[in-house]
Amino acid sequence: MKITEKCAVSIHYRLSDAKGQLVESSFEGEPMLYLHGAENMIPGLEAALEGKEQGDVLDVTVDAEQGYGAYHDGLCQEVPLSAFGDIEDIVPGMRFIAETEMGQRPVQVTEVKDDVVIVDGNHPLAGQTLSFNVEVLEVRAATEEEVAHGHIHAAGSSCGGHEHSHEGGCCGGGEHNHEGGCCSDDEAKEAKEGCDGNGGCGCRH
Repeated sequence: MKITEKCAVSIHYRLSDAKGQLVESSFEGEPMLYLHGAENMIPGLEAALEGKEQGDVLDVTVDAEQGYGAYHDGLCQEVPLSAFGDIEDIVPGMRFIAETEMGQRPVQVTEVKDDVVIVDGNHPLAGQTLSFNVEVLEVRAATEEEVAHGHIHAAGSSCGGHEHSHEGGCCGGGEHNHEGGCCSDDEAKEAKEGCDGNGGCGCRH
C-alpha cells in the first residue's frame, strides 16, 4: 500500500542538522506514527513520503521554508524576571510555555541577566536545512475516527522517544506563527517533557 492522504504511517527516522550533526533518532526507541495529509509533520518530509510504501528507505533534504521556517530575530526578546513568578534557578536551555498575544507559545531561555531573561521563540531548527534518513515500517488506511480527529490513535506512540500527549502538541507541534512578540508579562509556565515544541520530526499531534 502506498502512502497517500488518510493513511496511517509508521516510520523510523534519523534527523541531522545543517552541520551534519545528529539531532535525534527514533531507531533506538519507538517508531513515529502519523496521519498522512493531516499536517502532522513538516511539509518537506511529508511531501517526500508521498507514494512510498512499506520497506522503502529514503534520504530527504528539507530546506528551511519546508521545515521550521526562517529564523526571526524579533522572536528573541528580553522578559522581566518577575514574569517567571516563583520559578527558581532559571538557566539557559530551559524551556517554557509563555502566554502571548497569540496564545501559548514555547520559548527557550538563551541568557539570564540580573533582572531580565532572554528568551527565543524560534524553533531550535528554524533557518536550517535538515537531513532525514527514513525507513517506512507500516502503511495502512486510517480509521474514520482517526481521520476525524486528525491523528493516529495508538497507545504510547512516540516521536523521537518522547511520549505523546494530545494536549498542546509535541515535537514541533502546533502552527508556527512568526509574527509578533514571544512573551508577555504573564507568568511563564515550564514546558512538559516532550511537549515543548522542540522535536525534529515536526509531528503536530
